[in-house]
Amino acid sequence: MADIPEVDDLRLVLAIADAGSVGAAARSLLISQPSASSRLSRLERRLGADLFLRTTRGSSPTAAGAELIRRSRHILGHLEQLFDDVLGSTEAAPLTIGCFHTLADSVMPLLDAAFPAGSLVQRVDHGLQLVDWVAEGSMDAAVVAIAEQMTLPQGVRAERIGFDQLVVFVPRGAPTPGSGKQPLKGLQMPTASYDLRQDELRSRIIALGATPRPGATIVATMRMARLSKHAALVPRSAAVNDLHPGEQLLDLPFRWRLTLSLVARAHRDPRLNTIGEYLRRELELS
Repeated sequence: MADIPEVDDLRLVLAIADAGSVGAAARSLLISQPSASSRLSRLERRLGADLFLRTTRGSSPTAAGAELIRRSRHILGHLEQLFDDVLGSTEAAPLTIGCFHTLADSVMPLLDAAFPAGSLVQRVDHGLQLVDWVAEGSMDAAVVAIAEQMTLPQGVRAERIGFDQLVVFVPRGAPTPGSGKQPLKGLQMPTASYDLRQDELRSRIIALGATPRPGATIVATMRMARLSKHAALVPRSAAVNDLHPGEQLLDLPFRWRLTLSLVARAHRDPRLNTIGEYLRRELELS
């Protein structure tokens, strides 16, 4: 095995070059001059070359010494940076968190506010695809509404964030629901929900007298309601923080509960541990 200089050898060489003498170098390194001289002599014997010309006026590097000085600065510079580089490499990679389209406009800004800049990658797709991405490991977590309506892949766990409910969003100037057996009679209702029971929900609304008008997203549905001045059916979580003056949220004639969940791998990133409670609070879920 080739002879390898010790770090202290390189430090001594640089100290002599910078201080101009072995004695001054020894003082800067807090060692005795005999110890410094002995170490330098051993290093020169191992290299088979003189590194410094010693005179009464100090020490000056030889050609071999100048080359070793240059290399030592380079090597020690890398060593001094080593710990910082290692610590930097262990900094947590950005989390990739997804949400389904319907609620993304409400959830994603909250997630962005919960993490430092550059530490979150957002993805939006339908719930089944998000669960698949979590299962394969290409996504850290996802906010979904279908976790309790499906069999999750092996290794994926669901944490219930909270319960949401559908409400009637009434923009300014829009007629409100009536009473009786068909309290929604005559209403053209923009509608947005986010679970898998769309056909059942549509049937319930029609039975109460309304004509549902599906919206692609909750934001789009509320915009539809405002433009047409019709009451809309939306999840309370998405509407409660987006009401304009004169607008209101009313209870449905029937209860329609929605469940939001955070799905992640069984051994999830610790940074996800508080996200469920945070979203429950900010979305005002029960």
